[in-house]
Amino acid sequence: MKAAIKAATKWLHFAWLNTRRNGRRSAVTLAIAALGTAALLLAGGFAIFTYQSLAQSSARSTGHLVIATAEQFTKDEDQPLQHGLEAWEDLRQRLRLDADVRQVLPRVEFTGLISNGDKSTVMMAAGIDPDAEFAIKGPFLSIKQGAVLSGDQRMAVMLGEGLAKSLKAKPGDSLTLLASTTAGAMNAIDVQVQGVFSTGIAEMDKRSLYIDVKSAQALLDTTRVSSLGVFLKDMEATDGAQARIRTLAPTLTVRTWLDQAMFYHSVKQLYDRIFGALGLIIAVIVIFVVGNAMAMAIIERTREIGTLRALGTLPGQLQRTLALEGMLLGGGGALLGAALSLGLSLLLMVMPVNMPPPPGYSKGYPLNIAIDGPLYAITLGAMLLLALLASAWVARKTVRLPIVTALAHT
Repeated sequence: MKAAIKAATKWLHFAWLNTRRNGRRSAVTLAIAALGTAALLLAGGFAIFTYQSLAQSSARSTGHLVIATAEQFTKDEDQPLQHGLEAWEDLRQRLRLDADVRQVLPRVEFTGLISNGDKSTVMMAAGIDPDAEFAIKGPFLSIKQGAVLSGDQRMAVMLGEGLAKSLKAKPGDSLTLLASTTAGAMNAIDVQVQGVFSTGIAEMDKRSLYIDVKSAQALLDTTRVSSLGVFLKDMEATDGAQARIRTLAPTLTVRTWLDQAMFYHSVKQLYDRIFGALGLIIAVIVIFVVGNAMAMAIIERTREIGTLRALGTLPGQLQRTLALEGMLLGGGGALLGAALSLGLSLLLMVMPVNMPPPPGYSKGYPLNIAIDGPLYAITLGAMLLLALLASAWVARKTVRLPIVTALAHT
């Protein structure tokens, strides 16, 4: 065992000395391997960040788990909250006792009309627990005017930017909400505008409205809520928490954020194709460029190889040394590329760069590159293996050339 380690160390030392003999050639090879590695890591990190952002956005919108009656998920309602949850406050308190649960948010979803006295338009309203909603979700809305709702306010609303513009409403103005009650009658309440917000999606901002749960229930003449959104401390705890909650509330349906995230699924399928095609193109380019760099580094030394053969060096020994040289250059370049990718990723966190708004959105988003351990490990390993195999393959042919042919090579 010691003899094998000693021999391997000796050949690595020879390979290291050979790489230092021609600094320019080694530097070019290192640079190519470094740029190829950085390209793969930056592209892969951007794809991972995009997927993570989509998942977090979807979970933040609905909750990691959504609890409702089975009919709420599968049937249309004839009247508002026809399939709503009864006795939801007791269930909410019991759910909060779970160690993985951060918060449980009630939600009342309904549609109706909103009027400023001169003009009426359709609204898509959500009744929320304001204090808990904005505390747990963070800055998911961009406040344009006024302020967010608070838990002690009643008969106050927040309007989407497009809806406020349509009604010429601003904070402090009075509006009227009109909706059908759970019994099918029409009901109206007067509310005051507390703030104007933007979700970043212009079409949603034309109809969106937030109101507190109690005021929404007063308008709809009910004590029910549409659903409960369960927010967990860690997304990885979703499956375990779902199983426990199903046991706690066996008559209700518990769905994960992934079951509810139709937008996430459609965008992910699109991005899978885009990132898959781009990743394949980048990988093929990197393979050919790095492989070619390794090949040229060996072919340029054909006369040297012929001289060593003439002095009695065995082809196997030469092939081993050249393969190890390729591994050292490829590995060194991969480490440099990883350092470059890591540096750029950290720099983007310190000095943010905004991307342009995606289709359908009115605001951009910060460009970030995920620093993913498995991605770095796989890329570095693949680059090391690629350089080793490319060098060994070219060396296999070169070291077996007739000595006269190798010495005459120009």
